[in-house]
Amino acid sequence: MYMVTLISNPKIATLEPVLANNLRSAWGGGELRWLSANEAVEFSVAAKPDSFWSSWKDLQELKIDLVIQPTRGRKKLLFLADMDSTMIQQECIDELADYAGVGPQVAAITTRVMNGDLDFKSSLVKRVALLKGTNSGIIDTVLANHITLMPGATTLLATLKANNIYTALVSGGFTDFTTRIAADLGFDEHHANTLIIEDGKLTGKVTDPILGRDAKVLALNEITERLGITTDQTMAVGDGANDLGMLHAAGAGVAAHAKPAVAEQCDIRINHCDLTALLYMQGYNKSEFVT
Repeated sequence: MYMVTLISNPKIATLEPVLANNLRSAWGGGELRWLSANEAVEFSVAAKPDSFWSSWKDLQELKIDLVIQPTRGRKKLLFLADMDSTMIQQECIDELADYAGVGPQVAAITTRVMNGDLDFKSSLVKRVALLKGTNSGIIDTVLANHITLMPGATTLLATLKANNIYTALVSGGFTDFTTRIAADLGFDEHHANTLIIEDGKLTGKVTDPILGRDAKVLALNEITERLGITTDQTMAVGDGANDLGMLHAAGAGVAAHAKPAVAEQCDIRINHCDLTALLYMQGYNKSEFVT
């Protein structure tokens, strides 16, 4: 059995009951179960419909996200998340680069990395090198004035924690940022790269080993083994090429507002809704959200 979930962002679209019922009828699905009126609904089907992706494209035109996944084990026990452009709205290294006066150079590299056009490790080394000599105080300045949480992030984490779900922030960014974001949102643990600072200035280097795509998969495997669960019991979310390994290894890998080259490699794609969509697709009712 599979569960089909339709989710809209109330700020930009309304999920009409007639639309949901027409899709349910076309696919021979079970009864509609509304998780939030005119916002999120689900129904079961015996098998994944052949027309799923064509319907997905049609609903994208209406700004509605469509997800299908096996019903069994839909609620996960472990949640892993990328940070930059996933749990927060910015790319931290780009924000640091703006203050260091090398914003355009770093941002251009970041875009290519996220699209999968450049190797993450070598490109991170190159970008961090451009920050050499910058006063380390800009880290606190960026955190205080330029970092904002992704819509739905607070509710997502609070609800998961209320349901005893273990959470980990796994970033190719920097510990100076993951420490703050993990604490603010309540993640159980966090992993990232460490900027080397000497005499109050960035040296243009990070400590080895660099946490990239493979390290995110290793973190997923290590945490699941430690918790005594399987990767199928894990949900991972990310937006860049650096996240693909983790997204493919998890039981539910969610490409959230991802780069097109990344999204097309994932079966679960959230393009219009905020991060509470990750709760709806697990069957949580809005009345169960912790805000």
